[in-house]
Formats: sequence, C-alpha cells, structure tokens
Amino acid sequence: MPAAAPAPAEVTGASAAVAAPVNSATSAPVAPAAVVTASSAAEPPRESSLIGVVSELPVEAPPTDLWDRIRAGYTMPDLEDPLVAKWEKFYADRPDYLARIVDRSSKYMFYIVTEIERRGMPLEIALLPMIESAFNPVAHSSAKAAGIWQFIPSTGVNYGMKQDWWADSRRDIVAATNGALEYLSRLNGMFNDWQLALASYNWGEGSVGRAVARAKAAGKDGTYLSLDMPAETRNYLPKLQAVKNIIRNPAAYGVTIASIANEPYFKTITLAHPIDLKRAAQLAEMTEAEFVALNPAHNRPVIGGRGEFQMLLPADKADHFLARLDANEKPRVSWMAYRTRTGDRIEALAQRFGTSVAAIKSVNGIRAVSPVLPAGYNLLVPSDGPSDEALGSIQNAVFTKFPEYVAPRSHKVRRGETFAGIAKRYGVKPATLAQWNRMSKQSARAGQVLYVSGPAPVRASGKGGRVMYVKKGGKTVRVVSGQAKRGAVAKAGKGKPGKQVVKRRR
Repeated sequence: MPAAAPAPAEVTGASAAVAAPVNSATSAPVAPAAVVTASSAAEPPRESSLIGVVSELPVEAPPTDLWDRIRAGYTMPDLEDPLVAKWEKFYADRPDYLARIVDRSSKYMFYIVTEIERRGMPLEIALLPMIESAFNPVAHSSAKAAGIWQFIPSTGVNYGMKQDWWADSRRDIVAATNGALEYLSRLNGMFNDWQLALASYNWGEGSVGRAVARAKAAGKDGTYLSLDMPAETRNYLPKLQAVKNIIRNPAAYGVTIASIANEPYFKTITLAHPIDLKRAAQLAEMTEAEFVALNPAHNRPVIGGRGEFQMLLPADKADHFLARLDANEKPRVSWMAYRTRTGDRIEALAQRFGTSVAAIKSVNGIRAVSPVLPAGYNLLVPSDGPSDEALGSIQNAVFTKFPEYVAPRSHKVRRGETFAGIAKRYGVKPATLAQWNRMSKQSARAGQVLYVSGPAPVRASGKGGRVMYVKKGGKTVRVVSGQAKRGAVAKAGKGKPGKQVVKRRR
C-alpha cells in the first residue's frame, strides 16, 4: 500500500475539494504546480515542497450534435443479415429522401432521445420513426395507423391516445412518443430481447410469441432471424439496421446528414381557452405549415374540445407568444357551432356563411352527404369574426361525426313475408319502414321492393321529372327521368300504340 501523501495546503474556492493527482505509472505524487497563498510569504519554507495542487476536475462537454449523442447510445447488437445491404443501398441511393426525413426529425429528435435515455432504452429506437413514417407527423396508412409512430386506433387508445372529433392524439408528438416507448418497454419485458420487441411492434406480440414457439419446437433458437414471418416484418429490422449504419458513418455511404442541435427544439404551452389554429400561428410568428408540423393532432381549424388546450412552440418563440397573447383580452375563435335543422342543404349553408361546400365538408370531416342534411347535428361554420359568442357556441356544443350518405338498401318481398316481419328483420319499427317507403298502409305483397335502411331516394326535380339514386354496376348513381321517359312503352296490339306503363324503381 503506498504511503499517504502530505496534506495539501488549504485552498478556498471551487477547487477546494480536489485531491492531489497521482502518476499512474509510478504511483508517486505528481510534481506540484506553484501555489501562492496570502500567508505563504511570512512562513518559513517547509521540509517538503509538495504543499498542494489546485486543479479543476475535467468535465466532458456534451456533444453539440445530437447525432453524436445517438451514436454513443447504440446498445443493440448489430443485425447480420443480407437484407441490411439492400436497404443501405435503398437509402443511400435516395439522398434527397433521406435529407427530408432528417429535416423533419430535427423538430422531434431531442425530445425523443431524452425520453429514451430517461427510460434506459437503446438510442437506436430514436431512428424507428424513420422506418415507420419517414417522420411525417400526418402519415396515415391503409391499416388506419397514424402519426410518426404509426399507432392503429385500438393500440392508441390502450396507451392513452384520445381520438375524437377535435383531435387525434396518435399524431401528437409528445403523447405518441410516450405511448410508443411505454409499449416498446413492455414488449421488451415480455421477450427480454429488443429485436423481438421491435418485431412485435410491427407484427404484434401475439404473432411473434407464436412464431417463437414454432421456431423452438422446430429446434431453432427462437431469435428474430430464426422466425417464419411476413415480408414486412422480415424487412423491418434490416431497414432499421441500415439506417443505424448510415447514421453511424454517413461518409461511408456517400451521404451527408445535416446536424441537429443537442438542445430542446420546442416547449409546451397550455391555454385555458380554445383558439383558432391560424391565430395561434400568427401570435407565434409562424406559418400555418410550421405550426401544424409541431401540432399535427388537431382535426379542426380550432384548437378545442379539451379541458385544457396544449400546443408545442419552438423554444425561442414560446415566451414571445405568451407575451403577445397576454396583450389580447383572451384567446378567441372565428368559428361557431351551427345546429342543422330539418330541410337544411349544404349548398345553402355554404352560401349563408360565406364559404364553400368543400370547405364545410373539409372542416367537419364530411366525405359524402345526402342532398338534404339530417337535423340535429352540430357543424363548425365561419363566424363574422372572433367573438365571445362564437367561443361560447363551440364550448357549449357537442360535436359528433356527421353521418355520411349511404344509398338505401332494398328488400324484395318474398311470398309469405309480412310487413311487420320485414321491419323486425332489419331492426326498425313498422311505422318507420312505412315512412321510408312513403306508404300510408303497412302492407307488403310478393315481388314488392321496400327500402329498408333509409328513405327511398326520390325527390321532385325542378323540371317536372324525378331524381333517383339507384344501384348500377355496384355503384350508386344519380338518375334524372323526364315526364316522357318514365318507363317502357308496352304495345297492346300489333302495330297499335298501347297504354304507357311506368316502371319506377323505389
């Protein structure tokens, strides 16, 4: 055991608690630097010249580029698979596409990396949205998955992502990131294998669990590469490994990866009142596109429908936004709720509120409606300007999905069927079925066609004819029939005009 070093001289200041460094090669004390204290001039020289060393502990500066932080956090074993080379080439051959992904990710990556580190997870997971959505915040798949982490509706609900008329939290950057990391942590806990956890994220834990069991039953080890799986899952981890390799050494693939500052990009602001999305962007001095990139969850032009209203703003704009907001009386909206009445038509409403049919449909999430709107539904329509009345109308209204127009289904009456029996079969009251078919009596006869899922789509036209919505070739089409062309002409005798018989589909 080496002898104890002489006690250092008393030193005041930040470096007072620093011990004397030791030469690791000889275990001998290092020659000290000169130290001058206020009392040293009056004291006689000591026998030993080693009276203390003043130095600062070396502190490693954090990386300025977030990519360096991510590279340092790679902890998953590399995937050795021929498919990796295929996807390396795919991304390397598309530098513009890769640059767009990196540019989108720059807004979200610091938050994602921070949350991953907080949970002690591999930082390769921060690259997963590159595979899932190319970091497109409004990405939507054919399987109805949404957001940068591509949650399907049911899994989103399971992980706290509310989806309603106002917003879809699967597109919320913070909510979806937290949900994805929680889900991935749970999957890793199930399999104790990050590769299987990622495969489960893509394919489902039940499917992966069964594939592992089959692989082990066949004498395999049950790891990712031993599984029999769909092509999408088979390529899933090779894609991630390819991106991981390119980020690790971009120059080796002939690409350039733009730097991302290792600092927060956004702050979260919470408001007590709804506010126009456009107005919020103006107060933050952002374009609407820039604002939506950070706040992609909102379905409507108004940030509303919650008890509190959260938004993300660039860190350097948040304080200025709040100052400008305080200069106003309170957040206001320029949209109001309109409750549809019997006989309302969407064209008339668009003209009344100074907008277009397309705008009303888009704002309210309507894809198709019947010519006459159903009564009792709330629509979001433009108001004359921001006002307390408009704000109050939205806060007091209950918005639900507007029913889309579906062509009525028909039922051809068979021998022995009764009107009441047909109504029961389709779950409606006989009176309702009679009303749909414009019948004064609740009776049915063999061969008769009854509409059983809505009113018979026939209305008077302005030119004396009729407009009918009928099925042709599997599609519902609009047919206008004039007075002279209502049906086929049947002749009563050879060469003699007979009585016109009108055949009208009901």
